[in-house]
Amino acid sequence: MAKSTTRYVCQSCGAVTAKWAGRCEACGAWNSIAEEAAPAHESPQGKSLANGRTIDFVPLKGEGKPVPRRETGIGELDRVTGGGLVAGSVLLVGGDPGIGKSTLLLQAAAMLARRGATCAYVSGEEAVEQVRLRARRLGLEDAPVDLAAATNLRDILATLDVGQPPDVVIVDSIQTMFLDTLDSAPGTVSQVRACAHELIRLAKRRGFVLFLVGHVTKEGTLAGPRVVEHMVDTVLYFEGERGHHFRILRAVKNRFGATDEIGVFEMTDSGLGEVANPSALFLAERRGNIAGSCVFAGLEGSRPVLVEIQALVAPSSLGTPRRAVVGWDSGRLSMLLAVLEARCGIAFGGHDVYLNVAGGLKIGEPAADLAVACAVLSSLSGVPAPADVAVFGEIGLSGEVRAVAQPDLRLKEAAKLGFAAALTPRRLRTGGRKVQPPEGIVPREIGHAQDIVALFPPAAERRTEEH
Repeated sequence: MAKSTTRYVCQSCGAVTAKWAGRCEACGAWNSIAEEAAPAHESPQGKSLANGRTIDFVPLKGEGKPVPRRETGIGELDRVTGGGLVAGSVLLVGGDPGIGKSTLLLQAAAMLARRGATCAYVSGEEAVEQVRLRARRLGLEDAPVDLAAATNLRDILATLDVGQPPDVVIVDSIQTMFLDTLDSAPGTVSQVRACAHELIRLAKRRGFVLFLVGHVTKEGTLAGPRVVEHMVDTVLYFEGERGHHFRILRAVKNRFGATDEIGVFEMTDSGLGEVANPSALFLAERRGNIAGSCVFAGLEGSRPVLVEIQALVAPSSLGTPRRAVVGWDSGRLSMLLAVLEARCGIAFGGHDVYLNVAGGLKIGEPAADLAVACAVLSSLSGVPAPADVAVFGEIGLSGEVRAVAQPDLRLKEAAKLGFAAALTPRRLRTGGRKVQPPEGIVPREIGHAQDIVALFPPAAERRTEEH
């Protein structure tokens, strides 16, 4: 009989070491390593485990049926999940505290229950009366949702494994669950990993949809071991700024749909409302006669979204001018300013540069380079960009404007909102074919960043005077 062994596990990142240390070498956290009992099935010496049974392999091609989906009744949530919920799938939902995760899932459970699905909501953070109070505020108290407040995983598993299981189970949150066979406290790496593993096994075996709510760290990533993100089928991030009423549900992993798909919601007194046309909402308060403003035709997953890029370039009295960015990559802005200075002769060394994506949306694609360059040059020159022009394109280090994905969708969205022109890269192609612009919009092809400088004469004159 093999003797029991112990191991030392970092409670911040899950790294396993042979002995205790004051600082974890994997993540750098101090005093985060704790002693745990090694699982009985592990073999530290690398020897073979107990005798197992053989498995049967099947051909890659089979007679499988399409995976059925269950629509939640919330169109934006269905869009992000790929068209609905798949039986036996596990979804991990993360986001900042108070952003609306519990509100969204409670609304989804109520909508599903009213459509005939059986839903169980297990809260480990709030009492039953607190959840009822939220449901009453949202007008959902009449929905036939089964509600419980529990944190002992053994009790939850025993309840869900008896009789006919619910169609949808929501666990809020996975960090509050604990398994009494482990000595560590709830929320630690070992507890989160073990609880998630047991819940996922039960969901796969009984075939119900499982929602796991996860806390996030101060860096914005999901707390706990990264193995949990690998174990689940879908990872959703709920994003938004406290000062804005918009909320973005983004899929960063989805085994049953497209990744980087987004759903847009608006936080109201009666809960989260769907935003069917986010472009119109993001541009609702835009003023087209202000220098430093430009409309970017972006793409989030398969959805085209038009947002306003705002820039402010002001003289600086500091030795090192400030570069402040909200909603975009600050490193990308520094690179873009360097390209404009080295390839176009526009000096920014004596100016502070502030950049903001209006509406609280976070943009990650490089196709926003051209729009950011327009906004920055417009603010520097004091000349407003044309109000009826949408912009998209990537700028390389030599100043060339490169093609981007799905230009046809971007142009169609701009034409739908009444834009008459667009500044685009020269190669407007998708799938190997040339893109035909929609009726009512005229694309103007930009080949180099110097073509953008020429659109703002004061900036071009400043370049001539300095050189």
